[in-house]
Amino acid sequence: MKALVYRGPGKKALEDHPKPDITAPTDAIVKITKTTICGTDLHILKGDLPTCQPGRILGHEGVGVVEKVGPAVTAFKPGDRVLISCVSACGKCDYCRKQMYSHCTTGGWILGNTIDGTQAEFVRTPFADTSLYPIPDGADEEALVMLSDILPTGFECGVLNGKVEPGSIVAIVGAGPVGMAALLTAQFFSPAEIIMIDLDDNRLEVAKRFGATTVINSADGNAVETIMKMTGKRGVDTAIEAVGIPATFELCEKIIAPGGTIANIGVHGVKVDLHLESLWDRNISITTRLVDTVTIPMLFKTVRSRKIDPKLLITHRFKLDHIMDAYETFASAAKTKALKVIIEA
Repeated sequence: MKALVYRGPGKKALEDHPKPDITAPTDAIVKITKTTICGTDLHILKGDLPTCQPGRILGHEGVGVVEKVGPAVTAFKPGDRVLISCVSACGKCDYCRKQMYSHCTTGGWILGNTIDGTQAEFVRTPFADTSLYPIPDGADEEALVMLSDILPTGFECGVLNGKVEPGSIVAIVGAGPVGMAALLTAQFFSPAEIIMIDLDDNRLEVAKRFGATTVINSADGNAVETIMKMTGKRGVDTAIEAVGIPATFELCEKIIAPGGTIANIGVHGVKVDLHLESLWDRNISITTRLVDTVTIPMLFKTVRSRKIDPKLLITHRFKLDHIMDAYETFASAAKTKALKVIIEA
């Protein structure tokens, strides 16, 4: 089969690769129909995640059709259309019983990290009964690809961890795909204001269309001053960090109001300064999280009822044979205006 393989920092290749097979009774083999690229894949290619070793097939998002199941799989059968969660959950360990699936002792975020992932024609999905979701008839597969990771990530790590509530003031730092997912799902809770901060005017225009009440281009270095002026020098109730670099996290530290919450989503590859000299007395909460995907069933319902349309995040489409072009497009978003790319296997 064809697969996109990580070959070390800065290196990747579309290669012929052996087709996966069942290795545990709880496995399923899924024929991929549609997948995508995540910002985390770019972090892997930069060398930020040493858990992902050269030779690994990348990708942890996608939808497809079950081709084969292990003898212990009871919820799915060959021919079923399924959504693949980016997190594999055994459903039995202490962490899974707390719905912390991302820390499953034998699963978690392993697809495209410590086991082969979804940017291929086929993928082996461990713990199929608790890590796959049936796709209803008539559902839009492209929209549902956004539910593998990005939408629950923005919602769980940003909105829920950030304690967004009615009437609150929310700032999202980073108007990339995950920041946009946080923007879409923050509106479930009717905050008074959602401020989107980024360096890219195109993405800020998109954020306006998606529901941001204010957008700020931080290139001039005046974002903190602008927000403090907007909020009467108080700051924001929730600051969501959706980039994963020191400058954006430190911006969140500067704009958070007393009693507020900084919710980190970004994947950080280098150290960030925590300015306790400024925050020690301000009743600030800082949250970190890897998505658990526990909200996928709820998000399924919101998409089916058209409360949100994650398909809005899709800007480009490619065939698997052109995945190298897809990576170039996704990594050059400032030039290509890319948000999410769909790859058809």
